[in-house]
Amino acid sequence: MNIGEKILLKLKEEIPDIEYKRYIKQLTFDEKNSSSDQAIYYAPNTLIANYIKTKFCEKISHLFEVYSSNKVNVLITMPSKLESQTKEVKNVIDKEKIKHSMLNPSHTFDNFVVGGSNQFAYAAAKSVSEKPGGIYNPLFIYGGVGIGKTHLMQAIGNVLQNQGKNVIYTSVEQFLNDFLRHLRNGNMDRFKDKYRKCDVLLIDDIQFLSGKDSVQEEFFHTFEALKNEKKQIIITSDKHPKQIGGLEARLKSRFEWGLIADIQPPELETKINIIKKKCEINRIKLSNDVINYIATIIENNAREIEGILSKLHAYAKLMNIDINIEFAKNVLKEQQRENRANITIDLIMDVVAKELNVKPSEVKSKSRSKNIVYARRIAIYLCRDLTTNSMPQLAQYFGMKDHTAISHTMKKINELIKDDEDFKTKIEELNNKIKTAS
Repeated sequence: MNIGEKILLKLKEEIPDIEYKRYIKQLTFDEKNSSSDQAIYYAPNTLIANYIKTKFCEKISHLFEVYSSNKVNVLITMPSKLESQTKEVKNVIDKEKIKHSMLNPSHTFDNFVVGGSNQFAYAAAKSVSEKPGGIYNPLFIYGGVGIGKTHLMQAIGNVLQNQGKNVIYTSVEQFLNDFLRHLRNGNMDRFKDKYRKCDVLLIDDIQFLSGKDSVQEEFFHTFEALKNEKKQIIITSDKHPKQIGGLEARLKSRFEWGLIADIQPPELETKINIIKKKCEINRIKLSNDVINYIATIIENNAREIEGILSKLHAYAKLMNIDINIEFAKNVLKEQQRENRANITIDLIMDVVAKELNVKPSEVKSKSRSKNIVYARRIAIYLCRDLTTNSMPQLAQYFGMKDHTAISHTMKKINELIKDDEDFKTKIEELNNKIKTAS
């Protein structure tokens, strides 16, 4: 299998299966005419070629850089048009030197959606992009998967690279592979020159350095060399430096020298704004009802959004219908079913009790106190909505006579949601907090 085919398989892991089968699978890589700075793929027709150019060229180019260490121009064409298009591309390459930082050009500050969950990290990243190598060095950003750490890190890199600075972005895995390759080949001086003479070093997922003593030693000296020269270092992790096991104490202490910023899972409002931004970028029109529905079914990982939007867009295009709330619910029902499997009644009870300032035991009691009844009804509604439990099962859990009591509660809550906008917002907030906690 050649590099061009491998890249398409890597792309398959990042895009909806329907888009891979409908478009990407139809590409043929021209290994003979491709080079270290140009990758040529043939599409069966102009329609598919133009669609892939618009939607996937950037991603394919980025994957080439990640897996081959070459920044390449990706040409999607047809055999009959190869000669004329190759000349055009060559002229562009000759005029503009392509940089080798492995940054994703779509990761910018302009398309990063700021909310309460990431506001501090965003402000810190902007500050570093304006004054690199200053007091916020290193900048250490930590948080869960798919909530914007890499986006912010690369946004800094893109700003500084556009200013002519030598920026290196790498994951710990790539840093390790690079280290071992140079060690085997006996040219460690070249490795040291690469990482210690850059202006900006971006290291993703530093937690994977855990337990790798020889690489930790090399990274420590790289860190020291860059810091002494006032070169900017930006690091991401899934946890705070103090919580990373198997990491040398001297590295942990140095990670805390600059600024540590955490990113929390996006709250409902931020999820809605992210969806709106993605729709704008991808030119997808969705009603507010559909946007709000998507925001409530995704969990902590904002990366899910792009896959969901692609899925909805592809289904609507294939079936030639508009995307409304019923259509969205039908297409995404499997996703909602998977999300429900991670949510338990006990989790819902804990979140509701905490948010409404009551005890879980009180919610399950026979108390007719107004605030307890209010909390009980909300808990029942959310248990029915967010879990796979049947009404008889919920009736048993809450100590009710039979499922008719659950049905009555559901009807009452649905009426309140319809008539009371504040109550509807409260339910959405609780819904989001439960999914965040799952």
